[in-house]
Amino acid sequence: MRELQKQIIEFEHTLPEIDPQAEIRRSIDFIKKYLKNRPFLKTLVLGISGGQDSTLAGKLSQMAIDELREETGNDEYCFIAVRLPYGKQADETDAMEAINWMKADKILKVNIQNSVDELVQAIEVNDQKITDFNKGNIKARIRMTVQFGIAGDNQGIVVGTDHSAENITGFYTKYGDGAADITPLFRLNKRQGRQMLRQLDAPTHLYEKTPTADLEENRPSLPDEVALGVTYDEIDDYLEGRTISDKSAEVIENWFKKTEHKRSLPYTVFDNI
Repeated sequence: MRELQKQIIEFEHTLPEIDPQAEIRRSIDFIKKYLKNRPFLKTLVLGISGGQDSTLAGKLSQMAIDELREETGNDEYCFIAVRLPYGKQADETDAMEAINWMKADKILKVNIQNSVDELVQAIEVNDQKITDFNKGNIKARIRMTVQFGIAGDNQGIVVGTDHSAENITGFYTKYGDGAADITPLFRLNKRQGRQMLRQLDAPTHLYEKTPTADLEENRPSLPDEVALGVTYDEIDDYLEGRTISDKSAEVIENWFKKTEHKRSLPYTVFDNI
């Protein structure tokens, strides 16, 4: 095994294989413990895209809330699933199917298009040009702003969907979908998340669909693996300690090094920069 690979696996806390039911239990207990240790919190908020990660995080969140209500008798505990389209979302049917499958307590829909477009226009008035890629990041940050806004009025916290196969490459927007209060999927790679969804009897097409961030308008529905230059199978193998091609390993390690800043809180003079 490569030396950096060992360090990354230790950092990401991934295992070569998992017991899906045990990891489901582990995530639910983690969410419950976080809320029980903070009795002023009663709500979980999560944006649902209709893809694998938000489907899994949403189901685990609802299961945790259901158990808390039953154990405490407190009906204030609630899970809010949020739809956050920019205009019309191509896979909205998948998002609603995911929400219905997880049996979300409450569903909200906030169309972010006007907010994003007006913000971009306000910036460009100052002789700044917002690229399509940058606008995609703005969309992600506006979505997270909405979720924190909802959480703030509901004694809530925001659940993140970041997992270790995403974390290793930094394939998320800093202070966008990378900003959250808790990340119950961290330690899992992509295939392990699929194993958990199979264990939970999720609709198959929701976790077998091609993963995509779908943030760029010039490259709509761009597959994650195309943007990354490496497949999730290779990333998962790497995180499980398996041998992959040197070329793919170097791509993964270069992403890890380049996106290190995303895995850190704001730097201070005491940090190693």
